[in-house]
Amino acid sequence: MLKINTQSEWIARANEVLPAGGFGNFDPGIIIARGRGSRVWDEDGNEYIDYLIGSGPMLLGHGHPEVMEAVLEQLPKGMTFFANNSKGIELAEAIVEAVPCCEQVRFVASGGEADMYAIRLARAYTGRNKILKFEGGYHGMSAEAQMSLAPSRRVNFPQAVPDSAGIPDSVAEQMLIAPYNDLEAVAALLDEHDDIAAIMVEPLQRIIPPLPGYLQGLRDLCDKHDVLLIFDEIVTGFRLAYGGAQERYGVTPDICTLGKIIGGGFPLAALGASAKIMQHFDKAKVGEEGWLMQLGTLSGNPVASVAGLKTMEVLRRDGVYDQLRATGAALQQMQGAALARAGIPHQIVGDETLFDINFTDAACRDYRSANHDDPGRNALYNDTLRAHGIFKSPGKLYPSLAVTEGDLEQTRSAVDQAVRAISAV
Repeated sequence: MLKINTQSEWIARANEVLPAGGFGNFDPGIIIARGRGSRVWDEDGNEYIDYLIGSGPMLLGHGHPEVMEAVLEQLPKGMTFFANNSKGIELAEAIVEAVPCCEQVRFVASGGEADMYAIRLARAYTGRNKILKFEGGYHGMSAEAQMSLAPSRRVNFPQAVPDSAGIPDSVAEQMLIAPYNDLEAVAALLDEHDDIAAIMVEPLQRIIPPLPGYLQGLRDLCDKHDVLLIFDEIVTGFRLAYGGAQERYGVTPDICTLGKIIGGGFPLAALGASAKIMQHFDKAKVGEEGWLMQLGTLSGNPVASVAGLKTMEVLRRDGVYDQLRATGAALQQMQGAALARAGIPHQIVGDETLFDINFTDAACRDYRSANHDDPGRNALYNDTLRAHGIFKSPGKLYPSLAVTEGDLEQTRSAVDQAVRAISAV
C-alpha cells in the first residue's frame, strides 16, 4: 500500500469508508497525526496548541511521562482479561475515596454507557420509569439521553424532542424536560408527576454554571419527593476539583457517572452510588426481579486503570488545581480583554477549568439563552484561531496542565488575530 503523507489524501480515504467522512466526533476536515504535551500535529505537519485535549481526558497533556511509564509497565502483563484484576480494584478504591456519593462503583467502557446504566439503576431502585432531564444536557447516546439535547425547534416544557432518528416515540413518553437553572419548573413537575425515578443533570451543563443554590435546590426537591439525583460527572469529575462537582459545589447526588479523566486517555468510565443502591448489580442480594444485568468486554481494563490511577496520583499533588485554574483564568482574561477593547459583545461562560465565549450581551443561564447573537461571528473567531495554531471545539475550551507560558503568549497572539477578523466584518 502506498504511504499517504498529506491530509487531503487521508480525508479522501476517510470519505470512502466512513459516513460523513469521520468518526462522528470532531471536524473531519482535520486529521491528527500525533500529540505531545500541550500540542498536536496534523498530517500536513501543522502544529497546534491543544485546547480540545480529546474532549477532556488529556488533562495532563499528551504522553505524560509518568502515565506512559505506568502503561508500558502494564502492557506486557496483559491488556485485557474480562475478569477482575488488581489495577481495576485499585482504581475503584481511589474513586470511592475521592468522590463523595460513591461507596461502590461499576466500570464500563464509555461515558454514554455509564449514563445509560445510571438511568436504568435509578429505575431499578425506585420502581418508577420517568426521568427528568434538562434541555441542552448531554448524557451520551442512549435513546433517553438523545431527548432535547440540541433541539432545533422549541416546544413547550416538559415535552421531549428526539435528537436522532431511530428512537421509538414511546421513549419520549418516559422523559420530562425542564429548563436548566429553573427550580420552579422542576418543583412544578415533581408536584405533578409521582412516577419520576430520577433527575439527571450535568452540574455544569456543557459550559453553563449552576446559579447559586440551584444544585442544593435540586437535592432538596429530590429528598422531598423521594426521587434520586444523578450527577453526570463525565466531564466535571476530577476536573472542577479532585472530588469533581460534588466537591466544588458541596452537593452530593445519589448516583454519579464518571469518565474521561479516570481512564487517563483510554476507554474507561464508571457509575457509582451508595452500597444500598449499587446492590442492584448483585443478584444474590436483590433477586431476579431487582437485578440489573451489566457486563462489558473492556470493563475495568487494566491498561486504562493504570493510566487513570497515575493521572489521579498526579492530580492529588499540591498546587495542581491552582495551576489549572490559573491557566484557565489567564485564557479567560486575554479573550475577554481583547473583545472588550474591540467593543464586541460577549460573555465568558463556564468555569476556569472549562469555558468558552458566547457572542451576546444576554446572560447565559440555560440552553435557550446560551446562544450567539451572530453564529457566523463565532465560526469566524474559531476558524481564525485554528488558522493561527489553536485547536479547540467551536463550543468549548479545555485548559490542561501541560499549557506553558509560551503557549499562553502564542494563544494571546492568535486571539488578537481572531478579534481583528471579526471586527473587520
